[in-house]
Amino acid sequence: MASAKNEAPETLDKMIVRAAENTAASIRAARDAIGAVIFGQDEVVDRALITVLAGGHALLVGVPGLAKTKLVDAMGTVLGLEARRIQFTPDLMPSDILGAEVLEESAGGKRGFRFIRGPIFSQLLLADEINRASPRTQSALLQAMQEYHVSVAGTRYDVPRPFHVLATENPIEQEGTYPLPEAQLDRFLMEIDVGYPNREAERKILFDTTGVEETKARAAMTADDLMAAQRLVRRIPVGESVVNAILDLVRAARPGENSEVSKLIAWGPGPRASQALMLAVRARALLDGRLAPSIDDVIALVEPVLKHRMALTFAARADGETIEGVIGRLKAKMA
Repeated sequence: MASAKNEAPETLDKMIVRAAENTAASIRAARDAIGAVIFGQDEVVDRALITVLAGGHALLVGVPGLAKTKLVDAMGTVLGLEARRIQFTPDLMPSDILGAEVLEESAGGKRGFRFIRGPIFSQLLLADEINRASPRTQSALLQAMQEYHVSVAGTRYDVPRPFHVLATENPIEQEGTYPLPEAQLDRFLMEIDVGYPNREAERKILFDTTGVEETKARAAMTADDLMAAQRLVRRIPVGESVVNAILDLVRAARPGENSEVSKLIAWGPGPRASQALMLAVRARALLDGRLAPSIDDVIALVEPVLKHRMALTFAARADGETIEGVIGRLKAKMA
């Protein structure tokens, strides 16, 4: 009886290892499939995949024309998810996102309300130029992003699973935009900066997009495969040194920690940031085919996880300090 007990954990560990290896192979195939249509944005693709593997939502920030929308479309196809798009505009209403009840009359003359679901009822939702809509409309996403259901006229409606919001934001279009409130920013697991491609990548873009035929994304996973990978991410063990690194970095990014850096911070990340970083480093390890995250994973992901959860003091901004610079100092102490 004792030997059976001793063998069970070993068998379970082998099953986890085998599942991780198979899942990692599928994820790498998905990464390659997205990379076949998105050129010169390897880090952006990796971070978007890490966000989805961790079960979170991402905010893609970049100037127009950098394939942010195309990236989300490609991810929907490659991951086998039902994807929908909402173009956020100043006149967009919450009901345009959630749906609304309409009064209908049956053939027998009986009247009643029927709920027509909005585009939020999808597995991958592209919120395009999210900062162009009013705060009231932006907040319509809050409940679904955190609780995976919405309430309309007092009735609860669950969104499909998996459910991910990938929102795009234009950093240079200030006129006619509304800053995202801190409560909504905190719902995004990562803020991903989308930069310009290098010369060689832009050369590939020219030939691929201006010819007779354009390369199309192909499916590499299904929604069930993705959910299995998300469950596996939560089972990946995390060493004590990595946990301490996460806690040290997140706590150091808060005001009142009696350090030179903390004096520059007006408000900092809460416990949700620690949770996000914990899941993100596990997902990054799985994406790279490793069975445990390292401190290097923490250092690589701390900026996109923390920077939208922090604000500098007025004095720090007047002195030319930036969020990226402050996080860079925190990372330097971990090296």
